[in-house]
Formats: sequence, structure tokens, C-alpha cells
Amino acid sequence: MAKICQVTGKKANAAKHIRHRHSGAWKFRAPKKHREQLPNLRTVRIQTPGGKVTLQVSAAAMRHPEFQAVAAGLKPIPKEWLKKPRYE
Repeated sequence: MAKICQVTGKKANAAKHIRHRHSGAWKFRAPKKHREQLPNLRTVRIQTPGGKVTLQVSAAAMRHPEFQAVAAGLKPIPKEWLKKPRYE
């Protein structure tokens, strides 16, 4: 499954890992490696009138008032949240 939040659309961020070298000369500069910063995704099951729905949600989205209202059953789940996440 894609590592994308189904609520907010958060996905991996391109970053560099920089190792610090304690030397000042240009030929001894710190090497940089490419890496990804992945979102903090959690699997959440929400009870709906039609049954349980499983979502991949970021931890930041779980604190949002709109998501909490859906999880508590006060609002219906938006149709966009039920789509499978894809990389575009």
C-alpha cells in the first residue's frame, strides 16, 4: 500500500542525510546521502453504518477536529477519504 495519508494526502519528502566531518578543507567536506522522510502514518478503523472502514491516516490528521468528528460518528466519512491513495 502507498505510504500516503488518505485524509490529507501527505507523502514522503525528499531529504539529504549530511554526516558532519570535523575538518575545514574542501576536499574533506561532509558527504550527503539522499533519503526520504516518511509521514507518521497510523492504521485507523472507523465504525460506519455500513461496517468498518480502515484508513491510513497521519498522526497530525488524527488531531484535526474534522477527523475527530468523523471518528466519533458526528459526521459521515467524505468520499475522498475512501479512495485508495496513489502516487501521481
